Amino acid sequence: MEELKELKARLEEQRPVDWEGLPDLNLYMDQVIGYMARQLIQYEETEGLTSAMVNNYIKDGHLPRAEGKRYSRIHLAYLTAICALKQVLPVKDAGFLTGELAEEGPREMYETFLRTLDAALEDAAGWLDTDCGEEELSRLALKLALRSYADKLACERVISLIRKNKPLPQGKSKKNKKEK
Repeated sequence: MEELKELKARLEEQRPVDWEGLPDLNLYMDQVIGYMARQLIQYEETEGLTSAMVNNYIKDGHLPRAEGKRYSRIHLAYLTAICALKQVLPVKDAGFLTGELAEEGPREMYETFLRTLDAALEDAAGWLDTDCGEEELSRLALKLALRSYADKLACERVISLIRKNKPLPQGKSKKNKKEK
């Protein structure tokens, strides 16, 4: 089936740019929005990233504040990761996960994200049987959906374990945390 071959090729080949490929000059919000539309694989015209979303990510602490009204490669790296992760996780978990991975620095977070995304896309491409007929598409979709379901369950549990084992910031007790 030609459409599956094209999907498999995109999963095997299309990737966000690496750290050095991110623009090294700061961008304004409208440039960021346009740039981000090219970072991840998309098939349908979906509501992409908006300036309100970016502002909310900053307000919620998932993204560093803009430098004036301009955004650097650090912002683009975080946004790429958050935009991919929010497809399967709540934004608060996507932001938490990128924050955990960024403890060694934004570049390291982004490079870890890219390596892991590459492996996941290769794995998904491997699941695609490009010779299956239309009558087999439902079973293929079911396999992919249930694989996503199982991965999401495991991921949510792992994130909850990270949160449980993470020391609270100074000045916060478990009692205060529960009250919020």
